[in-house]
Amino acid sequence: MEKPLVKPPRIKILEAIGSIGDGRVSVISEEEAVVKSSGGEREYRVIVKKISENTFKVYSNDNGTVYRGYVGYPILAFLMVKGVLPIDNEVMNALKNIPWRELNEKYKKYSIVENIVLDRAERMGVKKHIVTDYMNIIMKKLDLLKFIYDDGLART
Repeated sequence: MEKPLVKPPRIKILEAIGSIGDGRVSVISEEEAVVKSSGGEREYRVIVKKISENTFKVYSNDNGTVYRGYVGYPILAFLMVKGVLPIDNEVMNALKNIPWRELNEKYKKYSIVENIVLDRAERMGVKKHIVTDYMNIIMKKLDLLKFIYDDGLART
């Protein structure tokens, strides 16, 4: 089944870059990676195939991608590692070791979790506006790209 994916909630950008900082992204090939969850209990298989300059067929078995229809953080993380989306090392280092699932389940609102994460980044020496500027840059880049979810990729 193929379906277009929408842009993710902004916080997923932070979750993606944090997963890179944590070393939870393992590249298998040019088109495939495995991303471990923040608690380490889950692994997400990610496949990204470039179809045209701005269009990608993608697969990931994370909940955001499969059930909510947006580009999930494992896909974002792989796109960052591949250089399709930029990485800000300062932001990445400030977002290491965040218990994303725990925070999301406890507060059940991305806006609350985002504020907690921004406060933490500031305590780590990275101003909030640096992090929000980075999120804005990624969101603007995502506006220029098209993602088509294709569960058939999982069978390759």
